[in-house]
Amino acid sequence: MLNLRVWPGSPFPLGATWDGEGVNFSIYSENATAVELCLFASSDSAVPMTQIPMSATTDRIWHAYLPDVRPGTLYGYRVDGPYRPQEGHRFNPAKLLIDPYAKAVSGSIQWTDELYGYTIGDPREDLSFDPRDSAGRMPKCVVIDQAFTWGDDRPPNIPWNRSLIYECHVRGMTIRHPAVPERVRGTYLGLASDPVIDHLKALGVTAVELMPVHQFAADRHLIEHGLTNYWGYNSIAFFAPHVGYASAGIGQQVNEFKSMVRTLHRAGLEVILDVVYNHTAEGSHLGPTLSLRGADNAVYYRLDPENPRFHVDFTGTGNSLNIVHPRTMALVMDSLRYWVTDMHVDGFRFDLAPVLVRGYEAGQSSAFFEIVQQDPVLSTVKLIAEPWDVGPDGYQLGRFPPGWAEWNGAYRDCVRRFWRGDAGQLPELASRLTGSSDIYAPSGRRMYASVNFITCHDGFTLTDLVSYERKHNEANGDGGSDGADENYSKNWGTEGPTGSLRIQHLRDRMKRNLLATLAVSQGVRMLLGGDEIGRTQLGNNNAYCQDNEMSWIDWEVGPSGEEFLSFVRSIFKIVAENPTLRRRDFFGGQTARNRATKEISWIRPDGREMTQEDWHDAENRSIGLLLFGGAADEVDERGRWAKGHTVLYLANAANRSKLFTLPGLEVPGRWEALLDTARPMGSPRWVTNPQVNVTAHSCLLLRHVE
Repeated sequence: MLNLRVWPGSPFPLGATWDGEGVNFSIYSENATAVELCLFASSDSAVPMTQIPMSATTDRIWHAYLPDVRPGTLYGYRVDGPYRPQEGHRFNPAKLLIDPYAKAVSGSIQWTDELYGYTIGDPREDLSFDPRDSAGRMPKCVVIDQAFTWGDDRPPNIPWNRSLIYECHVRGMTIRHPAVPERVRGTYLGLASDPVIDHLKALGVTAVELMPVHQFAADRHLIEHGLTNYWGYNSIAFFAPHVGYASAGIGQQVNEFKSMVRTLHRAGLEVILDVVYNHTAEGSHLGPTLSLRGADNAVYYRLDPENPRFHVDFTGTGNSLNIVHPRTMALVMDSLRYWVTDMHVDGFRFDLAPVLVRGYEAGQSSAFFEIVQQDPVLSTVKLIAEPWDVGPDGYQLGRFPPGWAEWNGAYRDCVRRFWRGDAGQLPELASRLTGSSDIYAPSGRRMYASVNFITCHDGFTLTDLVSYERKHNEANGDGGSDGADENYSKNWGTEGPTGSLRIQHLRDRMKRNLLATLAVSQGVRMLLGGDEIGRTQLGNNNAYCQDNEMSWIDWEVGPSGEEFLSFVRSIFKIVAENPTLRRRDFFGGQTARNRATKEISWIRPDGREMTQEDWHDAENRSIGLLLFGGAADEVDERGRWAKGHTVLYLANAANRSKLFTLPGLEVPGRWEALLDTARPMGSPRWVTNPQVNVTAHSCLLLRHVE
């Protein structure tokens, strides 16, 4: 056993903090009777080098200062107290715990029955008590030196209306990339490599939205079936970058993450994290004791008030974080601030965000929103909500306050249904194309509240959306029962891969239609990583457990893939060059600079404006959207208006071609066809006739040049 000096230390900051002379350790537990700090020689050690009782407490925070400890030290906690599950208390000092404020974790959990606070197989289930030591199977926390040379790093601060978000997975993005050095494939450093940055910049991407990078655990049942938690929505340490995405050395994940952020910032790319504060990897009352459960179960988790033995579950994972408790709220807020101030990220996407506001009385505002709104750090970054959970009234689309954007699931579903050929889609499509003011304007929010997407990690990829009409999730081991049943998809002739050139060409056209529609829609645009080069999951719409070629991006694309990639680059370049397509505020009827001119008109095939009869015709599958150039509402730092072009978007989801008469404009000029999804390789061309033919299942975008 080591003979170390132990001083009382300080309650703040929580966690393990190196100050250049020693390390302060601090952990909160409201109901504990004793806390022991354990230091280890290696990550797989079962026996600590020394065990230090933390005798000093301040307002239920247990703390100690060790002047002889240095960065790189491995540690964990044992917390003692009542083991009375019927009352919500599950203390078990035999179980080594991850520090809730750990900045780094040494590795992954090695599943065994000893990780559970109760005896597996005992008929009393969690009412029994397991005295076996879990340390040998638990990863250890790592004391880090937070010093890092950020140099002149600055956040890109991309305006919402200029944002193109690219959702991707750190590992899946580069694990198969032939131009990324093999040593860093699948890591933070691989994501920030030159080939990846060049690809993102060529697409017009302004922000990468990373699927969870908090240290997470792979579920035991998945590991035992040869699978894993690939997506990472199973956090166990809210301050620690996932060690599996580092290229070298215990504790190096922190510096490698920071290096990634600095490199992406230098390229003008923002970093947005998908964060999971709604639950943890400890699961239900029958789950393991890994961290918060052993530190103070009754504080950190929502428990059934009628029977505190059981968790309240709004997440479908077995537990929900107890955000109502001030210490749990502080844990979340401290984590968010840490990722902004210390790790320099630019925003967050909150998984199952309604969970964070549950637990308040009817009519009572959420403390979570209020704290974020007044916080000088968090109120300045991008905040995006996934506005649904599995609890009662869980679909909260449009109900988040000003300052928040939301994944717009209504946009995704409507655009998919329209291009699939469903009847009666035009009225809703009109709102989705123009920023979904029906959803977001009532709360006083602006156009950026709507994050528009066709696909995301959860569901079919773009290629699969036009290739499969039912999910094919057999590889997940649940008999194909997992994943959404309704995907608003269409295979256009046969299920899955086909040798038919006719079907292949039609599928390619539908992919172009979907992304072209995304490009011309007002709001914030989000692209799923790999869609631009035809990534497929072979019909699996819930590949959360597939850490293999099913999920990884295959960068070896053929001629058709290069052709589609070129198309995707071109459509987002059009958006970047035309302020009319990236408004900040909802349309108000007339342009700000010319009150006599309408900002927007809806055009039918004869060139006239749509009538009520046209809107109510459920079999009408063709529409024209005319945006006047003066509708651009962008201004520079001196308040000067940006010059926009008048554009005309013509969409035809019918089975037959439509001849559209081009609308007459007061200003003389001529029309230029910027894109035609039926002619993907065609260059922009001047339109010399007063009418244009819009092929069945295609769309056009035209620009009026004065």
